[in-house]
Amino acid sequence: MAVDAMGGDHAPQETVAGAVAAAREADVRVILVGDQEALERELDRLQLGDLPVSVTPSEGVILETDHPIQGMRDKPRASVIEATKLVQSGQANAMVTMGSTGAAMAAATMSLGLLEGLDRPALGGPILMPLSTTSLIDLGSNVDCRPGQMLGFAAIGVAFARKIQNIQEPRVALLSVGSEEGKGNRQVREAYPIFKDSGLNFVGNVEGLDLFLDKADVVVCDGFVGNVLLKFAEGMGSAIGRWLPGVLKAHLLPSVVGSLEGLLESVIDLTEVGGGPLFGVKGVVVIGHGRARAVGVAGAINMAKRVWEADLVEAMQSELGSLRSPVKE
Repeated sequence: MAVDAMGGDHAPQETVAGAVAAAREADVRVILVGDQEALERELDRLQLGDLPVSVTPSEGVILETDHPIQGMRDKPRASVIEATKLVQSGQANAMVTMGSTGAAMAAATMSLGLLEGLDRPALGGPILMPLSTTSLIDLGSNVDCRPGQMLGFAAIGVAFARKIQNIQEPRVALLSVGSEEGKGNRQVREAYPIFKDSGLNFVGNVEGLDLFLDKADVVVCDGFVGNVLLKFAEGMGSAIGRWLPGVLKAHLLPSVVGSLEGLLESVIDLTEVGGGPLFGVKGVVVIGHGRARAVGVAGAINMAKRVWEADLVEAMQSELGSLRSPVKE
C-alpha cells in the first residue's frame, strides 16, 4: 500500500502512525511517500521491529488551496503524484491519501486512466454508518452531471455494493424531492427513463429521509447535492454530540453517560470511518478525511486492501459493460 504520508491536516505524524498500525494489524506492506527526513524522524519514534514499512522520497505537497492541475504542474514530484505512480508501475497495489481530493483525482486520472465508458471519476459510499448502509454517489467530485454520467456512477456503485457490502442484487435509486416518476429537477427527470431502461435494479426516486429507511442500496445524485448532504450529516452529528451528553447527565449515571458518549462518537465522527475508494479509475485509490487521525488512516488502508482483494476495479468495468442504456450522451 502506497501512502501519501504528507497529505492531511495532521501529516506526517498521524499518517505515519496509522500506516504503522495497519502494517502491524492488517498484514500489509506499506510504502510511505513524502519528505524522507520527516518520515524517518516519525518512524524513529515508533517501535517498528521488522514491520514491512519503507520510505519513498517525494518533493512538495499539493494543498487543498491549490488548483489540482496547476499544483501538479508546479509540484511534479509531490507526494500524492509519486504515491500514485507506484500503483501505475505495479510497485504498489493501492494508493491511500488523506490529502487534497482534487489532487488525488487528477493524479489518479492522469496516471491510471479511467474505466471504459466513463469520462469522470466519482466518490461514494455509505455516509451514515452504522445508521444506514446505503451508498450515496457522487459525494462531491462532480458538481454538475449529465444523466448519462449519473448512470455510470450507478453502475460502479452497484459493483461496490456487490463486492464490498455483499449485496447480491443492489437496489438503485435517484435522489429527488419526491418518489413519483415526474418529481425532481430537469437532471433527475431526464435521468429517470435512462435508469429505467438500463438493466439495473432501479427502484425509482427516493427522498433524503429514505437514506435511513432501507429504500435503496445505491442512491445517485450529482456531487453538489451529495457533498451538501455529507457535510450536513457531519455537522449535525457534531451538534448532537455536543448537545446530547448534557441532556443525558440529568437522567443517567455518569458511567452510563460516558459509555453512551463513546458510542455516539463512533457514529458521528466521520474522520474515524477511514476512507472510500475513488470510483472509476483503473487502479485502487482510497481517499480519506483530511482531519483523520491515525485510526482513520489505518481504516483507509484497510479499505484499500479490501478493495484490491475484492478486485473491485474489474467488477466496476463489468457493470459498466452490462448497461443497456448509454453511459454518455
